[in-house]
Amino acid sequence: MKLYEALARDISESILSGVLQPGDRLPSVRKTSASRGVSPATVFEAYYTLEAQGLVQARERSGYFVSVGAARLPPEPDTASRPAEDALPIAMSERVFDLLETTMRRDVVPFGSAFPSPLLFPLARLARMMSTSVQQLDPWASVDDLTPGNARLRRQISLRYLIDGMTVHADDIVVTNGALEALSLCLMALARPGDAVLIESPAFYGSLQAIERQGLEAIAVPTHPRDGMDLAAAERALERHRPKACWLMTNFQNPLGSLMPDEKKRDLVRLLARYQVPLIEDDVFGELYFGDKRPLPAKAFDTGGLVMHCSSFSKCLAPGYRVGWVAGGRFTRQLARQKLASTLTTCAPAQGALALYLEKGGYDRHLRLLRHTLASQQALFMEAVRRHFPEGTRVTRPKGGYLLWLELPGAVDALAVHAAALAQGISVAPGPIFSPQPGFENCLRLNYGHAWDARAEAALATVGGIVQAQMGKQNA
Repeated sequence: MKLYEALARDISESILSGVLQPGDRLPSVRKTSASRGVSPATVFEAYYTLEAQGLVQARERSGYFVSVGAARLPPEPDTASRPAEDALPIAMSERVFDLLETTMRRDVVPFGSAFPSPLLFPLARLARMMSTSVQQLDPWASVDDLTPGNARLRRQISLRYLIDGMTVHADDIVVTNGALEALSLCLMALARPGDAVLIESPAFYGSLQAIERQGLEAIAVPTHPRDGMDLAAAERALERHRPKACWLMTNFQNPLGSLMPDEKKRDLVRLLARYQVPLIEDDVFGELYFGDKRPLPAKAFDTGGLVMHCSSFSKCLAPGYRVGWVAGGRFTRQLARQKLASTLTTCAPAQGALALYLEKGGYDRHLRLLRHTLASQQALFMEAVRRHFPEGTRVTRPKGGYLLWLELPGAVDALAVHAAALAQGISVAPGPIFSPQPGFENCLRLNYGHAWDARAEAALATVGGIVQAQMGKQNA
């Protein structure tokens, strides 16, 4: 983390915790420079960052002041979900397809999308890497790398694990067509129709679709919006149902944005090891953290090869390239065979382009800029939710990613909000699509991964107005 980022973070925490109140004057640039032992330029950069986040505002010839309303963000959800404890068949596809079709239209404001703006990524540089990799493509690579994937790319992915203190050999990595194929391959390797899988509640709708497609049943476990799955409830489900696998997101879970602490990840891995239940870990948001360092995946605490760690470049570098991977542990050979029997291989030019990009350097510099942009947009988005949504709205405060989870007050119907917003050219993701059973009817997932501008502000105000109108009808 750069010096200005650390300074901006410290001031931001003071504002959000209430130590600095709306209207308070920040210390002068000269005073802060002297007290922190940094240059005036560093202080200015920190103040500019806070200004972009909507937390402070500059007053001519007076300095910087905490913005009015900056410390009065909506409260966080404070309870875990309470799903039924039965194993349930799933029927989700039509409802999810309806949502996905709306987010593919450029004229719709994409608050309901699961993807960040494509303008956040170095696509021109990747295109140059693609051109070079195609020209240098070894004809025999199409045979040598057929199923496990490009050897250079797998080596680069292995090095990324090493940076985080994990030893994952390149031979234990299978490159896939995005993370969703990696996750689906894990399911295919572990379960057969009628088997049960432990999932979070709410859960990423892609996991629900994959479970449905393979004829499996889901056991939904209570999940807290701040620190993830309830492990006591998970143990009860393991004892009662003896599932074939557990599928969850430990870092910036979709849709909640929750981050499971390291100690809890360690306890999770130990719990699953006792019951010999493999963990399918979906970690597509792990690189999009806002803190000092990348949060470790549960894979870091795996000593028995039971954790299959899945990720991709789609959310952090190359959307549309559809390149993901799975570090399969003891299941690598089974996963490779499933890949061989299904899609056979992953696009060779795309793999070559990503390998070359990672080899040339610049990936971490891109990630730092991307994280900074997303953190700034989150602050602006949350402040706008405070202004436009009714009192009683609760909003998560993720420490990474680009998704917010809103609990709306009263008996607001999220599906009705979705329909009314879509009629005005705005997509939102209603809570019920994240559950295999009735629930989350008053919840929305909103995407802040697109540019915050006048169009986004007006669209969020419109959604807030729709919620207000629903509440007015209830009270009439």
